[in-house]
Amino acid sequence: MPTILAINSGSSSVKASLFATDGTRLDFRYAHLRDPRTGFEQLFRDLTAHKPDIVGHRFVHGGEINEPARLVDDAERARLQNIVHLAPLHLPGNLMGIELCSRYFAVPQIACFDTAFHSTLPELAKRLPIPQALGLRRFGFHGLNYAWIAAQLPALLGAAARGKIVVAHLGSGASLCLLENLQSVDTSMGYTPAGGITMGTRSGDLDPGVMLELAKRFDAAQLSDLVFHQMGLLALSDGESSEMSQLLASTSAQAQFAVGYFCRQVRAGIGSLAAKAGGIDALVFSGGIGENAAAIRAQICAPLGFLGLELDAEANRAGASRLERKGGKPVLIIPADEEAMIRQLCQKHMSAQSTIL
Repeated sequence: MPTILAINSGSSSVKASLFATDGTRLDFRYAHLRDPRTGFEQLFRDLTAHKPDIVGHRFVHGGEINEPARLVDDAERARLQNIVHLAPLHLPGNLMGIELCSRYFAVPQIACFDTAFHSTLPELAKRLPIPQALGLRRFGFHGLNYAWIAAQLPALLGAAARGKIVVAHLGSGASLCLLENLQSVDTSMGYTPAGGITMGTRSGDLDPGVMLELAKRFDAAQLSDLVFHQMGLLALSDGESSEMSQLLASTSAQAQFAVGYFCRQVRAGIGSLAAKAGGIDALVFSGGIGENAAAIRAQICAPLGFLGLELDAEANRAGASRLERKGGKPVLIIPADEEAMIRQLCQKHMSAQSTIL
């Protein structure tokens, strides 16, 4: 098997994992970066003598294609440049990663797309209530992690894994996904990663009238900065922080308000998906907040007993893999691992290419 370097770069962080031929894994984490370029430069220094055979990159948006992974040649790079407007907070950094890696490694680079997992969305979930001629629809995001979680569920839940399961990917970016038969059938994010539930610096869904009013007050660049960098938890806490860990540690009224607002929105989203599905069989928490913030999980689940979702307080405090109270529906923590999914997609893609050749 080839040595694969899986890169998951965000707007302010770079995560990478090197999967060696002997089965070992080396993880590299660079967070709170003003410029992700510095994270890549440190990664190249830390890799030292380790040289990959393939580099796989997480791409937040793949546009209209349904393929989970593509080789990045000149034509694909040009296509990706043309859809930067669909995810302006993330795609520039994703493309920068391709460019920087090409200077260090003369190996194939593969783009792995978050949006591809949601290609199974039915038309009722995919359509937006606007004229179809505008060409806009729901794409959905965080798909690499949802795909990873879907792959883990059969071993954890057996046949029940193919039931109706809500996955809450909660981090600085946050979304919900409804799985049926291990496929995405609905999700909270829409045309861009700015929609859905409230996030660190993104509002989530807003009354369109609010956006029309803001468009009168700001030019396009200012409005884009507002939408992606100044809303969400940061705004709800009156500028105190966009980081959930800092808000939880704070005693200020505005921090507590932001936390309460976030939990209310998440449980409302879970309830909405349960209503669409006619009930759910399990709930999964993932992402930095979902995996680590017991207080957030408790606040989210406290009113959801009517859905059969009740936490065991001790298991929740301990961050156990199974959180449900005895007799309740399964509530799980499954750690996010986009890097492992990137590795799998790279292996499948290269294997398919070898078969064709």
